[in-house]
Amino acid sequence: QVQLVESGGGLVQTGGSLRLSCAASIRIFRINVMGWYRQAPGKERELVATITSAGSTNYADSVKGRFTISRDNAKNTVYLQMNSLKPEDTGVYYCNSKHPAGLSDIWGQGTQVTVSS
Repeated sequence: QVQLVESGGGLVQTGGSLRLSCAASIRIFRINVMGWYRQAPGKERELVATITSAGSTNYADSVKGRFTISRDNAKNTVYLQMNSLKPEDTGVYYCNSKHPAGLSDIWGQGTQVTVSS
């Protein structure tokens, strides 16, 4: 069964840092585009960052220069390093895995990130 298991969320003060991790099963990890999305209370889910199997990255304008997405193929894990956190970064962060041809679209269970002012 394909799974995405997230970890690393928590409560942090403004300006602090957190690192999120998402462990994926081998079959989907090596070819899929991996990404992080977030959903704040009362808002729609939005893209935070994505990374392709070749390592190309894409970021939302609101996190550019503060967040870094990376992947470790040996550990089948994708990371989101979040620095200089702001209260508006608060939300549930979801890991996502998309097959390049659209054959699958898999979501993790989400991890809560709360940034206090």
